[in-house]
Amino acid sequence: MTTLTLSSLAHTWILDLDGTVVKHNGYKTDGCDTLLEGAAEFLRSVPDGDMIVFLTSRTLEHKEVTENFLAARGIRYDHIIYGAPLGERILINDRKASGLDTALAINLERDGLVAIRIGVDEGL
Repeated sequence: MTTLTLSSLAHTWILDLDGTVVKHNGYKTDGCDTLLEGAAEFLRSVPDGDMIVFLTSRTLEHKEVTENFLAARGIRYDHIIYGAPLGERILINDRKASGLDTALAINLERDGLVAIRIGVDEGL
């Protein structure tokens, strides 16, 4: 189990879609998407005031089917960025004067969403 200890501030969650939330390329190989085990529960654990942004290499051709799939399963998100390159996703952010790191990253095995627990440290 991975535990993220976060501040009590609102957060922005940036998640890859294929291989992280849904089966990698399932929409191509199986003809439809499949939520990965634990994905719905994890996303429901993200606090309501937080922003969820999905990144995907899918083209806009898949926008309607992707968004319909997520809506039918009650998956909340604020934005989906389509057409992202296949390479690394790089997040650069500043450190607050308090010492709070404002950029975190977790790399998962493909199609293997691990249990991630979210904790809040009011002192951060």
